[in-house]
Amino acid sequence: MFCCAFLVLFLALGNELHLSHATEVSVNNTENKLCLYANLMVNFSVTYEVGVNKSETALFVLPENVTTEGSTCNDTTSTLQLGFGDGHSWAVKFTKDTKTYQVDAIVFTYNLNDSSVFPNSTSNETKSVMVKPTITNVGVDTYYSCKSKVLLKVESVTQTLYDVALQAFVTNGSKSDTDTVCAADLPTTTVAPNTTVTTTAAPTSTPTPTLPTPTTGNYSIAPDFNSTACLMATFGLRIGYKQGDKVETINLVPNATNVGGACGVNSSDLILTSNTITIMFTFSNDSKMFHLHALNITVKPATGAPVVAANTNMSVWVAAVGSSYMCNKEQTLNVTDTLTLYTFALRVQPFGVKKGEFATAHECSLDDTSILIPIIVGAALACLILIVVIAYVIAVECFMDSDLSFLVPIAVGVALGFLIILVLISYLIGRRKSRTGYQSV
Repeated sequence: MFCCAFLVLFLALGNELHLSHATEVSVNNTENKLCLYANLMVNFSVTYEVGVNKSETALFVLPENVTTEGSTCNDTTSTLQLGFGDGHSWAVKFTKDTKTYQVDAIVFTYNLNDSSVFPNSTSNETKSVMVKPTITNVGVDTYYSCKSKVLLKVESVTQTLYDVALQAFVTNGSKSDTDTVCAADLPTTTVAPNTTVTTTAAPTSTPTPTLPTPTTGNYSIAPDFNSTACLMATFGLRIGYKQGDKVETINLVPNATNVGGACGVNSSDLILTSNTITIMFTFSNDSKMFHLHALNITVKPATGAPVVAANTNMSVWVAAVGSSYMCNKEQTLNVTDTLTLYTFALRVQPFGVKKGEFATAHECSLDDTSILIPIIVGAALACLILIVVIAYVIAVECFMDSDLSFLVPIAVGVALGFLIILVLISYLIGRRKSRTGYQSV
């Protein structure tokens, strides 16, 4: 097969790497016509052993000089294989039906004997990891486009793809001008920060079926196998989505869910993947406060087409960096007009995790019991006024015309003192109760 590759290098400052390359590759078939096209950026993070119970993390990019040896173009299956460095390769496997094609797998192979990439490695093995990204239902004669960052984590390897343009099964020897855009890049309805979290489900034409409360799952991300968590989350999760006029709901099952993602300085991602649900949480921070910034969700129903929803303009689950965010009550996030996320017993900390434990929690408004303080104090004051008035009337009636009239101010004073003590006790109880949700667990 005759193959040719064109590569372009760009300098950029990113969260994980300071240098990124945009790699443009064209693969021709035996008739010297274009059959595979790719223009994308890929960053790699690989954790490897350098001694007994010691490891390091290598950060590198898909480089400028690659080969396309091993790439194939057939009618229903194709493979884009890029070789680079000393025994490293990155391969994308495609399959096609009559109207669409998809990526079945991405296989990354790396050679631990390459000391320029993996200095001091105790192993000289060549290892491979395989992951299946959510790149499906790409129309034939269109190219897949995704500018958003997509993290693929398996074992000790994290791959970050962005600014992706991929076209397999090219017809007529020329790349298409029409694209199939990924869910993360699709326009979404803006979610106002002060109205995103509600206690009422989004209006629907069909009532949401009742499901049992989702099982609470514990999820964490660590930089490598020998490190403590850098991101922690615990919650039960339910998704409500519309198919036509019908509303369906589905619960995430923790023990059937794979956990992926990565921790960054200003952005961290948590990716949960099951057979039916893929959800990516993106958290951002400005060095003082963090918040949930974006959600990308794919639901694969038993029947019908997959439901894809994304919102990249969110500002919920806000707390100070170094603390956690907690909301025990059921919380509702209207991600788009067609998909709603429900969380139960939520607690998250995407930054500043120490010793694998949650820090002191900022409690959501749904859990906050501080409103009880003015209610308790107000009720006590009302009782105070009422009892003082009653005591005064009784004292006047009983003692004013007798030699015991001096007891009137004493009775009133005792009543005032007693009720002042009650007010103070009520206030302290209210303060203690309002602080309960902020303690570390």
